[in-house]
Amino acid sequence: MMGKLAARSLRYRIGGFTATFLALFIGATLVMACGGLMETGIRNNVPPQRLAGADILVAGDRTHEVKTSKKHKKTTTLPERVEIPAELADKVGAVPGVRTAVGERTFDAAVLGGGEPAKAEAHGWESAALTPYALTSGGAPAQGEVVLDGGTARRAGVGVGDDVRIVAHGGSATYRVSGVATARDVPRPTLFFSMADAVRLSGRPDTVADIAVALAPGADRGTVRKGVAEALAGQRVTLLTGDDRGSVEHPEVVQGGEDLVALSGVVGGLVVLVAVFVVAGTVALSAQQRGRELALLRAIGATPRQLRRMLLGETLMVMVLAAAAAWPAGPLAGRWLYDTLVDSGMIAETVEFSQGWIPAMPAYGALLLTAVAGGLLGCTRAVKAKPVEALGETAVPKDRLHPVRIAVGLLFLAGTVALTLVTSLVLRGPVAASTAGPTVMCCAIALALLGPWFTKAVTVLLHWPVRLLTGAPGRLAAINCRARAAKMAAIATPVMLASALATGMLYLQTTQAAMTDKAFSEDLRADAVITTAAGGVDPALLDRVRAVPGVTAAGAYVTSTGYTDAKADPKKGLPLRGVSADGVTQTLTTEASAGSLRDLRGAAVALPESVAHRLHRAVGDEMRLRLGDGAVVDVRVVALFKGREGFETLLTSAELLAPHTTTGLPSQILVRTAPGTDLSAVAGPGMKISGRDTVLAAHAHDNRTQASVNYLIIAMLVGYTVLSVVNTTAVAVGNRRGEFALQRLVGATRWQVLRMMTVEGVLVAVVGLLLGTVAAATTLVPFGVAASCGVSGPVWIYAAVVCGGLGVTLLSTLVPVGWALRSRPVEVAG
Repeated sequence: MMGKLAARSLRYRIGGFTATFLALFIGATLVMACGGLMETGIRNNVPPQRLAGADILVAGDRTHEVKTSKKHKKTTTLPERVEIPAELADKVGAVPGVRTAVGERTFDAAVLGGGEPAKAEAHGWESAALTPYALTSGGAPAQGEVVLDGGTARRAGVGVGDDVRIVAHGGSATYRVSGVATARDVPRPTLFFSMADAVRLSGRPDTVADIAVALAPGADRGTVRKGVAEALAGQRVTLLTGDDRGSVEHPEVVQGGEDLVALSGVVGGLVVLVAVFVVAGTVALSAQQRGRELALLRAIGATPRQLRRMLLGETLMVMVLAAAAAWPAGPLAGRWLYDTLVDSGMIAETVEFSQGWIPAMPAYGALLLTAVAGGLLGCTRAVKAKPVEALGETAVPKDRLHPVRIAVGLLFLAGTVALTLVTSLVLRGPVAASTAGPTVMCCAIALALLGPWFTKAVTVLLHWPVRLLTGAPGRLAAINCRARAAKMAAIATPVMLASALATGMLYLQTTQAAMTDKAFSEDLRADAVITTAAGGVDPALLDRVRAVPGVTAAGAYVTSTGYTDAKADPKKGLPLRGVSADGVTQTLTTEASAGSLRDLRGAAVALPESVAHRLHRAVGDEMRLRLGDGAVVDVRVVALFKGREGFETLLTSAELLAPHTTTGLPSQILVRTAPGTDLSAVAGPGMKISGRDTVLAAHAHDNRTQASVNYLIIAMLVGYTVLSVVNTTAVAVGNRRGEFALQRLVGATRWQVLRMMTVEGVLVAVVGLLLGTVAAATTLVPFGVAASCGVSGPVWIYAAVVCGGLGVTLLSTLVPVGWALRSRPVEVAG
């Protein structure tokens, strides 16, 4: 019986159930899409391209364990490529079942000619046999020759027998094109040098990037792999087969997979949290409008249990439809998010998008819990009330809050205060965003749970200004809002949530970007920066730059990440900057508070005072430092400096740090010059000299590009909450047709009703925007204190949020009102 009533309710209440369906459908779709991204990050499948012919790849082990306590450790990924000894190729080649074992030299290069330098990855010709490349013209390279892939040869405008200039290992030279090779499904530009040239240009004659292993015919891969592992026992290597081989060609995907899992988990959690409020608010408001219907059912003998079954049946029917629609929509949304993240550079395009049936399970679980909980909680009072009391209450709604709801709301309010204090008093710099972000959600939850209280309080404050400014329609609107505090809170809550998320998170991003830009610009004292197209700068160039008239200082510069193996280390390590002792004080603004930065030579380090205090180190002490490629060195502390809070970076010598990076060279030369100095004399082929303003602009652009992912996430969440604004407002207004009809029967005109609802819509929007601003302020004010630079960002962001909130609320209010006023009042009232 209750099932039939539920089915008929769906037929005759299309509007309310459509709103519920949309909320459930979009919530499930977004959660499923985030689940697809998480599955992609967990699997991290990167099919091999260039090395598809290698059955087994031996690479350096990039895992590192970071201590979090005396008994616990966390595994992280080293940021640099870990080279392995070249002689290991002979050991691998001697394993039974191995046909060939080739030690690969891999380094960056750039081909000049045909416009902008064409960046490419360079290797020795001996590894070409294990790749899908095949010569289409010419032959193998001898010393002083190179083989180009077809696309690179076309872009450079060269062919077999032509000379081409190539930048590699900090310098450039002219090579003869001995051949052109092509391959399918290898998009990365590739060059092949002779073995002698590859050894020289890699800069590491004793090590190789990896060992590519091809099996003999009939050899069992598992047996050979076990034999290779035994032959290399004690070496810091890892053996890769299948799709895992792709991580050798694209080492950035290892860290990218971890970042994608973390991002999708955070976003998925936020989507579920927002979905709970969106769906519960929509379902509860729709059910609240049916109070008289439920009261009548109770009056004719229906039991609370029967009503619950009916309501559960309605909710499950809508949920099944939403789940069916989300099944194909979820992977499509996930694929769109994946493509967007690839375009932003967060995910390598070589990572395969994966979305099976597993992400649907948490999506459907969240869908079921949200729909059932929202529907049942929204009708708890009508189901439990006595029939006569229920009929009376539908005429005069009461705004009582359940004690559990009050307790949970106060708990979240206390949590907001705690997070605010931690952000403003304990944390400093960018790390403060880790607590500032959750603060806005915690406050929004508290305001949503205690919504009728705050809504009524704000309405009382706005009551007299509204009456004075808007006349009779305004007075009636203010009276309606005060009398309908619970329903008004249901409409104002999504407005509050949308404005809080948009204002808080957008200004959080702009403040972080401004803080990073300010730290970078204030730390850089150099007037010019020299780089090369291949990414590394020859250290010998430094002396030539210093000899240019007008150059007052010049120094090498390289960045990486290191670890001290202390419990206080962050999981991702400590930022390292390698500098030249001569010129560091002129090219950077860092000043020593103890010791001297001019002693940064060889195995030396300068520590920020906060890091030195944490590590219990002073000038003259020794400490052990693990560099980005896993090498462990003992260094001496030669200086301490104040450091910028939140941007603490260890300074080392460039000659110590550069060899332990993937390129093996300094990445830049920082130059301090007198006005009018001309550096063009030292600018060789493939070199680029950038002024200070250009460098700062490029750094700011990179920051904005990385932040684009966060803007996309914010847009998704805000868009979802805007849907809730439309749903709840349309449902609330659509169920007041009888009230509008009665007003018109007693003499009110359509225009007067529209004016009343316009004022009411503006009042609801203002209440939501004010509460949303308060929620955003709980994030932005303490973060501004922690950042020591205040809140940064254009005013138009907040103006757009306000205009958007007013516009959406008014549109979703007036459209259904206009539609309701088209009917004759006698027909509606009757």
